[in-house]
Amino acid sequence: MSTAAASTTSSTASSTTSSPTSSTIPATTAVFVRLKLSLLRNGLRQSSGRKAVWITSLVLVSLYAALQLLGFVALRGHAHVGALTVCTAALLAFGWAVMPLFFPGGDETMDPTRLVMLPLRPTPMLAGLLAAALVGIGPGFTVAVLIGAVIASAHGAAAFAVGVLAVPLALLVCLALARAVATANVRLLTSRKGRDLALLSGLIIAVGGQLFSLAMQKLNGAGMAKLESVADVLRWIPPGSTLDAVRAASDGAYGRAAVDLALTVVALAAVLWWWQRGLTKVMTAGDASTLGAASVTKPEKARADGSGLARLLPAGRTGTVMHRSLRYIWRDPKTKASWVSGLAVGALVPIVNAAQGMSNIWFAMFAPTMLGLQMYNQFGQDGPAFWMVLQTIGSRHDAYAELRARALTFSLIAVPYVALVVTGTAYFTGRWQDWAEVLGLAFALLGALFATGALASVLAPYSIPQDSGFKNVAPGQGALAWFGMLGALIGAVLCAPLGALTIGLHLAGAHGWLWTVLPLGAGYGVLVTWAGLRLAAPRMLERLPEILTAVSKG
Repeated sequence: MSTAAASTTSSTASSTTSSPTSSTIPATTAVFVRLKLSLLRNGLRQSSGRKAVWITSLVLVSLYAALQLLGFVALRGHAHVGALTVCTAALLAFGWAVMPLFFPGGDETMDPTRLVMLPLRPTPMLAGLLAAALVGIGPGFTVAVLIGAVIASAHGAAAFAVGVLAVPLALLVCLALARAVATANVRLLTSRKGRDLALLSGLIIAVGGQLFSLAMQKLNGAGMAKLESVADVLRWIPPGSTLDAVRAASDGAYGRAAVDLALTVVALAAVLWWWQRGLTKVMTAGDASTLGAASVTKPEKARADGSGLARLLPAGRTGTVMHRSLRYIWRDPKTKASWVSGLAVGALVPIVNAAQGMSNIWFAMFAPTMLGLQMYNQFGQDGPAFWMVLQTIGSRHDAYAELRARALTFSLIAVPYVALVVTGTAYFTGRWQDWAEVLGLAFALLGALFATGALASVLAPYSIPQDSGFKNVAPGQGALAWFGMLGALIGAVLCAPLGALTIGLHLAGAHGWLWTVLPLGAGYGVLVTWAGLRLAAPRMLERLPEILTAVSKG
């Protein structure tokens, strides 16, 4: 928030220390709207890249909104369009409710803690923040979709009159719900856990997109009649009830339309009351800056003493490195996001294809591919702290022990995960006869990626920026990242001997011997990993200063 904008807000809000009146609320609202416009304008002035991204987003969202509007217009008169509009309203409300959890930094006016030092009362503040929420691309898209839904389901002057009330009511419910959720979770969203959640938003959106795509395919096959059972429930829940009022008015059920609108008004009042209570709590309750630090709990003391997980790991350097790597995976936002993305995509691809009726177990090979790629640029997660690792490496044996411990950490997660995904895919596809060979090749590929990943981490390390949730490579190091990823192709080539054996057994008709691919693949994976670590260890010892310089940039 700029100093000028804050000063304007403070000077205007100082008059609201008394009970809010009909004059103070509009004055405060106008200040908040101007503040939102100033934040938007100043943000676009920061760089031409940011301005280009915003303009591109505006154009793409506008085109998509226009297509949605035209799609609803084309559906006008369809027998089940009323069910579609109700479900659309519910989907919009759900999107607005979860948006603050995934994009907490998308709108600075969503964080009321920035205003705690200003003499603002909850009611004028609530009105101002709600008015500021109307400024943006998201509200415009929501209005376009709601207008299209009204046009699709409204028939007659009374229905269109109800639609004139339905659109702003549904929009206010969505915006108030988003603000109330953001206010209730503001402490979480500004903490480390909240940043972790923001980094994982892309993953959740990708998974949700796949599930939504599957649902749409099923819907296209069965028709919109399948939505009627869902709409029968959602039409009693605002803002679904708002668009159901348009449908009821079209059918001449004016009493039902009045009840639907009344439900929406009551829901809006309830959300505003919840939001106001949250604002009061945030503006008056203490936080970590005003409350003393709590005493160390027993679990925290146990972690500090090295108990728990540390006792299950090997002793010496191996256990120490494994413990450190596991802490990175659990605590570092970028590392956690990378691992969770790999785990989700590796399991999602075979599940989606199995759900679409494809009985191909070989889609399970995505699991070792996604997990094996975690081995690449393994020093980038250390960042400048790699100099502490550098101090402990004085020989090839030390370098080999460091790399081996990191590979053991990855295999601790990857090996059971790959076995689980391959087994689950065999179960869902019914291809149990291919289970042994697929799992054997998966283990071989995993080992090959571990080997090439260790070499790529030594020969082409790069820094991972921590100041941005959307950049995984520091400026000027993109070529290093692409060079390192080429090792994945080499890893696939390293599996050629085992692949040739599998193909040979199939061509020879020796299907009874395909089970041997599993132990051979597991052994081959261990052997190629050992060879890769042995090759990478001396080069790591020679390139320690270069690695430190590369991972410390950005």
